[in-house]
Amino acid sequence: MSTVDTHTGPGTDDSPDTAPGDLRERAAAALERARARTATLTDVDDGELTRQHSPLMSPLVWDLAHVGSQEEIWLVRDVGGREAVRPDIDELYDAFRHPRADRPQLPLLGPAEARAYIDQVRRKALDTLDAAPLDGSPLTESAFAFGMVAQHEQQHDETMLATHQLRRGDPLLHAPAPPVRRCGAVPEEVVVPAGRFTMGTSAEPWALDNERPAHEVFVDGFAIDTFPVTCDRYAAFVDAGGYRDPRWWSADGWAYVTEKGITAPRFWRFDGGRWWRRRFGVYEPVPDDEPVLHVSFHEAEAYAAWAGRRLPTEVEWEKAARHDPETGRSRRYPWGDDDPGAEHANLGQRHLRPAPVGAYPAGASPLGVQQLIGDVWEWTSSDFAGYPGFRAFPYAEYSEVFFDGRYKVLRGGSFGTDTVAIRGTFRNWDFPIRRQIFTGFRCARDLRPGEG
Repeated sequence: MSTVDTHTGPGTDDSPDTAPGDLRERAAAALERARARTATLTDVDDGELTRQHSPLMSPLVWDLAHVGSQEEIWLVRDVGGREAVRPDIDELYDAFRHPRADRPQLPLLGPAEARAYIDQVRRKALDTLDAAPLDGSPLTESAFAFGMVAQHEQQHDETMLATHQLRRGDPLLHAPAPPVRRCGAVPEEVVVPAGRFTMGTSAEPWALDNERPAHEVFVDGFAIDTFPVTCDRYAAFVDAGGYRDPRWWSADGWAYVTEKGITAPRFWRFDGGRWWRRRFGVYEPVPDDEPVLHVSFHEAEAYAAWAGRRLPTEVEWEKAARHDPETGRSRRYPWGDDDPGAEHANLGQRHLRPAPVGAYPAGASPLGVQQLIGDVWEWTSSDFAGYPGFRAFPYAEYSEVFFDGRYKVLRGGSFGTDTVAIRGTFRNWDFPIRRQIFTGFRCARDLRPGEG
């Protein structure tokens, strides 16, 4: 793979032409949708809100006040130039100063105080949105700062959803089941021919710094799974002794699973001759046809090796998702440039589980790869790093401080990801040991001579 022709300027053919009034409406709607979801996730008794359900996660009440603190800093103070509401809590809710495991010992705002605080900040933020010019400044151009804050809150909402999965006790969240399979027989894999495509974006108005700039990439031909790996296929790896055989694991992966005694995906349990799982307080049989969930990068990599395949690189994943071979252009989403609809992908916490494979044929890419957006975050083999021409914006702590080789890239979003916080260029990252997040994967392989 080689990269050439870095593009840094705005105004490519996928750049939306949106009037200021429409931008304000879009920004207000995104902020209000995020706040409604935050309210749902924190609509629990004070004990549940302040308890730390796992040292991997913050108490829900910390996330609640943190989203308000970030909104105050960026929208009320920086964009609005308004008087600070609670400057005394800036350090308290600075995620870089306090590890999650230590946050319960901090003098956090109580539930009632936190709710009153975020309500006060939101009123001031909406006043700022009404008054701010949406051009000129990089923070206000196309309402970027408002989109950034909405994405930040939705990302914490997905983190809070993961906290709900970690808690013990009766279910507190409820949602209808996802749709059933809607597509007929399709090939198990799709061949992506060699060639150039445009990766990243310079035009998406709310894209974050690590998605920029657009740049042309040459990719060798490869094959990629039509669907994410399903639970029944992963169970075959487990039942075949995959967790007991070091042949399939990297040195780091084998050390990790042996030290921690890991023998199956997180929340799985073998009982009565079959696999069961705990899902948001419900104990149920593992469904054969859903994408496997709660596996680490190491587990995904081991399964791929056992299956005689590998994980796709981040570049391969994005080409499979965005490249349209007929036009030669890169789409915003696999299905086109339109924002996600309910027919395209399992997003936004509409369902509390991945959908069966084949449930969203309308969301397929031009090459026929399905369910690339929603359902499960997909591990790639790539380390998280900046693109050629990367520039940190609006602060280095969003992305740049994570360019240290310790994080693997995840793509595509999950059933818990909101539409504002996912697109064909969106990049997520985490440590390769992480399992509490809504992660799965699909496999790829190199082409054999004469293929493609």
